[in-house]
Amino acid sequence: MARGNLQYTGMAIAVIAALSALAAAPAARAQQAREAPGTEAKEPVTLSALTVTAQKREQALQEVPIVVNVLGEQLLQDAGVRDIKDMQVLVPGLTVTSTQSAAQTTARIRGIGTVGDNAGLESSVGIVIDGVYRPRNSVGFTDLGELERIEVLKGPQGTVFGKNTSAGVINVVTRRPSYTQSAEGEVTVGNYGAVGLAGAYNDALGERSAMRIYAALRSRDGVDEVRTGGGPRRETDDGDQNMKTVRGQLLFEPTDTLDITLAADYASREENCCVTVTTHRGPTAAIINALTPGGEGVIPVPDPERRLAYSNRSTEQDIKDKGVQAEINWETPWAGGATLTSITAWRDWQSINGLDFDYSAADVLYRAPDEDESLTAFETFSQELRLTGSTEKVDWMVGLFYSDEQLDRNETYRYGAAYEPYLSTLVGSQVLAGIAAQLQPMGLTVNQANPATFLSQVSGRPYGTNYTGLATLDRHDQQARSAAIFTNNTWHATDALDVTIGLRYTREQKDLRSVFSNPNGGTACGATLANPAARVGAALAQRINGFSSLPAPLQQQLLAALVPAVAPSIAGYMCLPWANVAHNGRDVSQSRTEKEWSGTLKLAYNWSDDVMTYVSAARGYKAGGFNLDRVQSSNGLSSGTQGIVPVDDTSFAGEFVDSYEIGAKTTWAGGNLLLNAALFHQTYENFQLNSFLGTSFVVRSIPEVTSRGVDAELMWKTGVDGLSLQGGFTYAETEYGDDPLPDADLALLPGNQMSFAPKWSGNASVTYEWDIGERLAGRFNIGAKYMSDYNTGSDLDPQKAQDAYTLVNARLGIGAADQRWMLELWGQNLTDETYKQVGIDAPIQSGSWNAFLGAPRLYGVTLRVRY
Repeated sequence: MARGNLQYTGMAIAVIAALSALAAAPAARAQQAREAPGTEAKEPVTLSALTVTAQKREQALQEVPIVVNVLGEQLLQDAGVRDIKDMQVLVPGLTVTSTQSAAQTTARIRGIGTVGDNAGLESSVGIVIDGVYRPRNSVGFTDLGELERIEVLKGPQGTVFGKNTSAGVINVVTRRPSYTQSAEGEVTVGNYGAVGLAGAYNDALGERSAMRIYAALRSRDGVDEVRTGGGPRRETDDGDQNMKTVRGQLLFEPTDTLDITLAADYASREENCCVTVTTHRGPTAAIINALTPGGEGVIPVPDPERRLAYSNRSTEQDIKDKGVQAEINWETPWAGGATLTSITAWRDWQSINGLDFDYSAADVLYRAPDEDESLTAFETFSQELRLTGSTEKVDWMVGLFYSDEQLDRNETYRYGAAYEPYLSTLVGSQVLAGIAAQLQPMGLTVNQANPATFLSQVSGRPYGTNYTGLATLDRHDQQARSAAIFTNNTWHATDALDVTIGLRYTREQKDLRSVFSNPNGGTACGATLANPAARVGAALAQRINGFSSLPAPLQQQLLAALVPAVAPSIAGYMCLPWANVAHNGRDVSQSRTEKEWSGTLKLAYNWSDDVMTYVSAARGYKAGGFNLDRVQSSNGLSSGTQGIVPVDDTSFAGEFVDSYEIGAKTTWAGGNLLLNAALFHQTYENFQLNSFLGTSFVVRSIPEVTSRGVDAELMWKTGVDGLSLQGGFTYAETEYGDDPLPDADLALLPGNQMSFAPKWSGNASVTYEWDIGERLAGRFNIGAKYMSDYNTGSDLDPQKAQDAYTLVNARLGIGAADQRWMLELWGQNLTDETYKQVGIDAPIQSGSWNAFLGAPRLYGVTLRVRY
């Protein structure tokens, strides 16, 4: 076994053994407590009373044999959590990143998550909000509103949470209606012109019904400076906010055994997002700057700290998320009062996003923020039925799940005025310089003047007419239906031993139709494809000085040596996916059906009321699908290397994981200290990697990925009045297998740590509350999240590495002792850490790399009032 493996294994066993070894003494106290007669039930106030719904029934956190991070309402408020990205500071082993827009947000647990910006890939980490599974992580990147708690379940969760997930679930529980009249309001003002207004009202509508409504408006200026060159973009900042959210709920309880909750919500984001900053600048900067009005197209010397970006085209985004749902819980007269739960939901989510593909102020390549050109939309209907009951020996549950998801995506590229001059200059200068070096020993020279006209000579068309207007207009229409039957049961074999068995059978059916078009005709690529060797040879003949005076045999000999070396490269540049006329008119239909089993087996032993240890094994699964992008390769197969032959079959297989855990959950200090730890080992098969290789996204099924390490968590209400602590750490070796991959760009993957997978991740949060006289109270919270170094690129390019960093948040509040009002000063990323969310190859700018940055230091003041 490798030294690193021994290290983490020994550490985990030591932690778990130390916790378990203390079982004997608490056991005696627990036995006495169980036998104490006549004790009256009191309202629990200790941490041991924390409940979760990780197994779709209310259970004490310490009784659940799963690694669960529970974030309560007050902690979420202290940390300023509004969306799933905010909450990562509270959860070790969780990273959340965004790239081209807020609609492309990805959560990862223990280094595992869906990689790449492709709506065709489902989420490895699922998001469930009030019992409803959301189709992609991006829907959680909005104002979540009033939160009761968030549960982060680590490891595959396929048995009880709607759709299958292979890495974990983020279970969001919002506040529900009650029968007490109340009103709450919040006003926030912060730097970057931030303003936030939020309010909620709750009231009884009668003896058996109640309502709750929440609404919020939040706005902020951009956090990144943007140089726009000659426009037409006029916004000189980016990363602003303009969010609107409303949620209404009705609760009906017509009988003592029946409750019905109806809910509707709507969220809108109309903002500008997202630009990149330069982290490594290659030789193309001079060409870009020469084609930009004012000569400043990209920053020549990288300086991410300045948060200076370049974009001449709009990054406007318009995201809408709305839905309705009904949850019914009926305590039936069957099976000893089993509860029947029905959750029915309809949701509609759509995103329209403009994009400056070249991330420069030169007008090279872009996408317009228009529904016909940049729409991604999900319309989803889901139905879940569960029957849950208990006997003296068994807690049981059976259920059915169905979802019907309609996915529509419009994918376009538009040529800017600088596209042909840029590409022609880049390719012409490279090719002609290379030819000149080869001819020099022969005493021949090449005319390298005006290299921008070289591609026009290859295509046989006048310079400036090859690349104009709308390059591509592709439409993808996918329907996905998922149906499953599942069960999750716990057998209380003895007073101390519980055995949990979960099983799920899933049928996934996906049908995709893709229609491709090149509205401008793709003239340059079309001409090149007709006879690339002959056209390249003719263009070279015009450039080699004195070529016509050479003997015919020597002419043929020269071209025979030069053309094969450069023709494929030239054709590749002229036939980049958006320019490749071979895609024009393609109408491709694909279909795939998957029928898979997943499940879990857990053994939990309660040494006492204060110590439980468990072992678990699980088989997780995430459905396969289709790459919703122009795919082309050397041989017309997805498995091929880079080339210009269109690929019809863009499918990829389902992702599977075998997961094993051994853990301990311990309770101390009369229920006020929780200390939990687990050792995990996960092996993934056909891991779905979606990697951007500079021109398009390529989906690769990685044969094997392993993730192994330790999770530990602490929650403590200390003996000091008002002082509490929360924290934990994750150590994870998440590595690719040794299998070689076909792409040269992915050569660094085999055997190495995955991207977005820091080996060490830890967080700590300290809260202190105190009285200020009889009428006032104070509250202070400070929290930090540490991440060791990791790579932010799916290809592991060294230029995309991120050094270790720590994020620090704090909040200080003073208000009424009865909580009628509180004034809070707060800050996020207080040390103003500059860090990469995701590193990318600068599109069609070989040798340059850019990055999407995390948020800078944010601070402000919030006033809360309650009635």
